[in-house]
Amino acid sequence: MIDLLQHQFMQNALIAGVMLSIVLAVVSFFVVLRRYAFIGVGIAHSAFGGVAIGSLLGIPPILAAIVFAGIVANAISFVSKQKRIGVDTAIGIFFSLAMAIGVICIGLSDVYNTDLFGYLFGNILAISRWDLAIIAGLGGAILLSVFLFFKELLFIAFDPEVALVSGMPVTFLDHFFLTILAITIVISIKITGIILVSALLVIPGAAATQIFNHYSRIIVASIVIALFSTVGGLVISCYLNIASGATIVVLASIVFFISFAIGKIRKH
Repeated sequence: MIDLLQHQFMQNALIAGVMLSIVLAVVSFFVVLRRYAFIGVGIAHSAFGGVAIGSLLGIPPILAAIVFAGIVANAISFVSKQKRIGVDTAIGIFFSLAMAIGVICIGLSDVYNTDLFGYLFGNILAISRWDLAIIAGLGGAILLSVFLFFKELLFIAFDPEVALVSGMPVTFLDHFFLTILAITIVISIKITGIILVSALLVIPGAAATQIFNHYSRIIVASIVIALFSTVGGLVISCYLNIASGATIVVLASIVFFISFAIGKIRKH
């Protein structure tokens, strides 16, 4: 482990992994509570369209992905609330559209950009100091936003109808959280890639809820699980020379199954 830390790329990867684990774990709590797992998948895949658009237009792919994923996330929410279209249908429509736009943009680009595959499958070892600055800035803003609106987000997650009757701006907070979710996904795609990042939005929170009931303990446990999975998966992948993103997700999944078994045993 000490030998690995002598390399700059490994230091960057660990710092990014720790920062993003905390952000993903906190957001994961609300994703699981609100049953937004499938929405997370849709937003994650829509980010590919944003990355491709950014690559085609010559603008930073992360910036383009944040804007594009944010628009898609809020569009899914708006369309699904029109009663005649279910949320799963809305996700399917925008999911497909975003991916199709991404494919078209890649076809129109004169330059074959191998970085696009890094966004698809993740490349945590390629994280730069600039990436760390973006993760720290946006990740800090996400955590601050959740802290400031924690009670409201928790209230809506448990009982949105009562929250609406109480005069709480439910629609605004819904779109606010979806925007946070989109930003979280985009800044995290270099860890596991667009294809697998949704796993880290679900597994830490899902595993923690198998053991604990109180929200503060769930959040703390979710952070611990995310940190263990990310750092452990990164170290294992380096020693075995296998894909880091996939290793992180597999390790997180193992933790979930262990937590699930512990939860079952405690109930008996």
